[in-house]
Amino acid sequence: MTEIKDLGLSERAQLVLKGLIRRHIEEGTPIGSRTLSKEMELSLSPATIRNVMADLEDYGLIHAPHTSAGRVPTIRGYRVFINGLLKIGPVDNRSLSEMTERFSDISDPNSVNSINSILSGATEMLSQITSFAGIVSMPDLGNVRIKQIEFLRLSDQRVLAILVTNDGQVQNKVLNAHREYSESELIEAANYFNVEYSTRSLKRVREELLRHMRRDHRSMHREMRTAVKMAGQLFDEDVQATENVLVSGENNLLSIPELLELSKLRKLFDMFKTKQVLFDLLQKSMFTEGVNIFIGEESGYEPFRDCSVIVAPYEMDHKKVGMLGVIGPTRMQYDEVISVVDVTAKLLGSALSANNVQ
Repeated sequence: MTEIKDLGLSERAQLVLKGLIRRHIEEGTPIGSRTLSKEMELSLSPATIRNVMADLEDYGLIHAPHTSAGRVPTIRGYRVFINGLLKIGPVDNRSLSEMTERFSDISDPNSVNSINSILSGATEMLSQITSFAGIVSMPDLGNVRIKQIEFLRLSDQRVLAILVTNDGQVQNKVLNAHREYSESELIEAANYFNVEYSTRSLKRVREELLRHMRRDHRSMHREMRTAVKMAGQLFDEDVQATENVLVSGENNLLSIPELLELSKLRKLFDMFKTKQVLFDLLQKSMFTEGVNIFIGEESGYEPFRDCSVIVAPYEMDHKKVGMLGVIGPTRMQYDEVISVVDVTAKLLGSALSANNVQ
């Protein structure tokens, strides 16, 4: 990862890069030497700044879009700025009080709050404060176990699966069946599942279902065959991605000029719909420490090429159990957004613990 010390940037070059990025974030336009000369902390002439900008361009930190005389930061330039030039302070007391008060409305420990309602409230608050899209992964609780499953027959070849876990979570999923099942068949399948899998962890159930699905179904009796087919869909990886990632405020991105190209929007909103990319990125972030910042192509996912993703872990009982963050344009006020994401993650962890989520 590119650092200032690796590049050997002079103090003057650092000053020009910092000034250019800050001005570009505010205005969203290419920044020229004359504009910077009027705002530099050190007295530098436009000619001197042009020479420094030429060096920064050689380093790959800024570039000229089209035929513009001004320059904009590259992904590498943003990375150097964040790693070495950005000073991130705490959220001011007034904003912190407002966030804490707003969060208390969605996580009152004296009321009944489901995990989903608290997580949804956290992402909605985050998206409202930042005007970006808020994302959060469901907590990875190693002791979450199956309590009960129920299959209900719907019209045509569809079945409603209702999964209840020992921590009070309830997941509903409409499953597409390959044939119509009678009510008695579904009751027998649910009974079989509950006898075999209740009290087992979600991870263990998923692994065993996968193993059963690879077997020759002809060797199974009818109840087992039906239960494996129905529950297999419920625990499918794509379903898990959809169920385990919550998104709020994605429509905020429609007001950001840099993202209004139709092909970019299509990729972004396809990603919000399937959530597999979000699930993968949040899972990957669980193995790192502190706030994670992915700028553009750094995430490794094409839909994020013109976006930055900022995520932070939230904890329960001093154990990291999930990730929360925002998706916005690469041109954002990183110091403010990083602080807000970090504080919201801490508030979320406190709320979940206060509500006795086990």
